[in-house]
Amino acid sequence: MEFLRTVIRRIDSLNEHIGKGISWLTTVLVIVVCFDVFTRYFLKSSSVGVQEMEWHLFALIFLLAAAYTLKDDRHVRVDVFYTNFSPKTKAWVDLFGSLFLLLPFSIVAILASKQFVLTSFGIHESSPNPGGLPARYLLKAVIPIAFFLVVLQAISQIAKSLLTIRAAGTETPEKTA
Repeated sequence: MEFLRTVIRRIDSLNEHIGKGISWLTTVLVIVVCFDVFTRYFLKSSSVGVQEMEWHLFALIFLLAAAYTLKDDRHVRVDVFYTNFSPKTKAWVDLFGSLFLLLPFSIVAILASKQFVLTSFGIHESSPNPGGLPARYLLKAVIPIAFFLVVLQAISQIAKSLLTIRAAGTETPEKTA
């Protein structure tokens, strides 16, 4: 069990550091958007590069913070039933969801993005728009990296679920007087 705890700590620590680092990009994104709005509406000037920078930053935030969001259980969840489940039942739901939905989807996303990224690197893809950003292939390379982080976090979630289920199974019911 100590091995599982070590795996959980290491994966959670990795995604915690990445998530906190990436969260600073939201400040950069706000500054870029404010700059874009100011130049567009007050200076009557617009830049394709600035507009592309907005969605590149958003893509980085969204992709690289996904595992961090999963780690802290801050992703969107329809909690109609889940909130009323016992910790053990929640652990079973999380275990099956991670094993049969999250892991397979993430692995498929990594495999599906492989050729997409390789092709982009092969042609040194950049923006097709005049004044757009170069090296779009670097942004596309983040896709499999982000899903790899999600795979790692799914492994951590599975380990946490197993520990919770095991701990719930070893509890003895309290005696009533």
